Amino acid sequence: MNTLTGAPEQALAWIRAGRRAALATVVETWGSAPRRTGAQMVVADDGAMEGSVSGGCVEGAVVLEALEALEEGACKLLEYGVSDGDAFAVGLACGGTIRVLVEPIGAGGMPQDMLEELVAHRAARRAVAYEVRLDGSARRLVTEGHAERFAKDRSGVEADGDTFVALHNPPLRLAIVGAVHIAQALVPMAQIAGFDAVVVDPREAFGAPARFPGARVLNDWPDAALAEVGLDARTALVLLTHDPKLDDPALLLALRSPAFYIGALGSKRTHAARVARMEEAGFDADTIARIHGPVGLDIGAASPPEIAVSILAQMIDRLRRA
Repeated sequence: MNTLTGAPEQALAWIRAGRRAALATVVETWGSAPRRTGAQMVVADDGAMEGSVSGGCVEGAVVLEALEALEEGACKLLEYGVSDGDAFAVGLACGGTIRVLVEPIGAGGMPQDMLEELVAHRAARRAVAYEVRLDGSARRLVTEGHAERFAKDRSGVEADGDTFVALHNPPLRLAIVGAVHIAQALVPMAQIAGFDAVVVDPREAFGAPARFPGARVLNDWPDAALAEVGLDARTALVLLTHDPKLDDPALLLALRSPAFYIGALGSKRTHAARVARMEEAGFDADTIARIHGPVGLDIGAASPPEIAVSILAQMIDRLRRA
C-alpha cells in the first residue's frame, strides 16, 4: 500500500470533504529554478496549501492566483522570475524563471473523475501521464507513449509548445532488510526525500512497528516479504543485516528485478564473500556489480545516522544519474 500523499491525493481529499481545490504545476523552468518541472502544490478554497512549486519563493502569489482561478472557473498560466517588475515581491530570488499552470478541480479545469482516476493509478503504482493544453482547453490521462520521458522521469512541454506532459511514475519506494539502528535513521530521512518505506525483518523484537513510525513493517523472511511487496524500477533495496541467511534470499530476488538501487552493508571482506556466493548462484559479473557494497557513499560516516545519510545520498545519485 502506498503511504505517500502528494498534491493529487490531497486535492481529492479536500474535494471529497466538500471543499474546492486547485492544482498548481511547474510546467517550465529556466536558470536556477528551485523545483523541477512537474512539481506541484494544491490550494484549497480557504487558502490552505500543500506542496511547493518554488521552495517558498512565489507560493504566496500562486495561492492568490489559485483562489482567483477557483472563483473564475478557469485555468491560469503564470510566469515568475527575477526580471519581473515586482521581483522582490513575487520573483525568484535564486535567479531562475518558472511557468506555473493553475487548474481548478471541476468547472474550467480537471474533472473530478479524472482526478480520481489519476489517484487510482498512483495508488496502484501504475505509470500514467497527464497531457494538458497550456490554455486549459483539453486534457487526458494516457498509459502508453512517452517512454523516454518515463525513463528519465522528466515532465515537460512537448515540441508543439502548447501541450504539457506531467509524469506520474510510481512513487519512489525503499525496502530495507534488517530493522537495525541504521534503518531507524534511514527510514525518516528517506520519507522526507519522498520514498515510501518498507522494513523487513522476521525478528519481531527488531521489526516492531513502534520502532518505525509511518513505515510498513513486515515480520517475514525477506524472500517472501519482498515477493509480496514487489521490486520494480522505482524501488531501492538496502540490506542491513550482513547475515547471509537474511540478505542472500533478498539479493537473489533483487538481482533478477529492475530495482534501481541495491545496497548491502558489510566490510570489503564481507562483500567479497557475498560476490562469491552470487557467482555460485549463477549471476554474471555485470549483474553482481549492481550491488553497492560496502553500502553508501564514502563520506567517512561513522554513526548510524551518518551511515544513513551516505546510503540515501548514494540512492539519489543512482536514481538521478542513471
